[in-house]
Amino acid sequence: MAAKIKTPLLTTERLHLLVPGPKDARHMLWYVLENRDHLAPWEPVRFQAYFTEEFWRQELASAQREYLDGLSLRLALVESGDSGSPIVGTANFRNIVRGVFQACHLGYSLDHRFQGRGLMQEALTAAIAHVFEELGLHRVMANYMPHNERSARLLQRLGFTVEGQAKSYLFLDGAWRDHVLTSLVNPKEG
Repeated sequence: MAAKIKTPLLTTERLHLLVPGPKDARHMLWYVLENRDHLAPWEPVRFQAYFTEEFWRQELASAQREYLDGLSLRLALVESGDSGSPIVGTANFRNIVRGVFQACHLGYSLDHRFQGRGLMQEALTAAIAHVFEELGLHRVMANYMPHNERSARLLQRLGFTVEGQAKSYLFLDGAWRDHVLTSLVNPKEG
């Protein structure tokens, strides 16, 4: 019998943030299918396998292993009052680097039907606190395309500082895209 993997469960006023596992593949697939067009401008071009339950079983097993290995914290956002556990968003702290850097990259997405309610700010406030206090990271970096005003405002409200711009930074939606580079330093470490 396989040992149960212990991962964090963060709770906010309206959300539960959890590291999903293979058993959540159906819910993650539903999320990506429901938001396929909404998220396409901000994501890489996806292969057809990405839109299968088998892909998500494997991907979420990887998410749990990465968490246990200290490489990432990939969270699913679920409304706290919903027993059906549909995923309404994601917050991913990836590329965790230790040593003298103690940093990671943040990426996030929210179901198009849940935008404008402050849910992502609520989720990221709790998740960033966890990353700083429990994982001991010093710096969280988040980058966005210059025309993504919604992300710019969110990151500003969370206290992220613009550090510059990167030309042709990521290959998203079929082309190389410029990005604004931001970061947030653990306030307890200045």
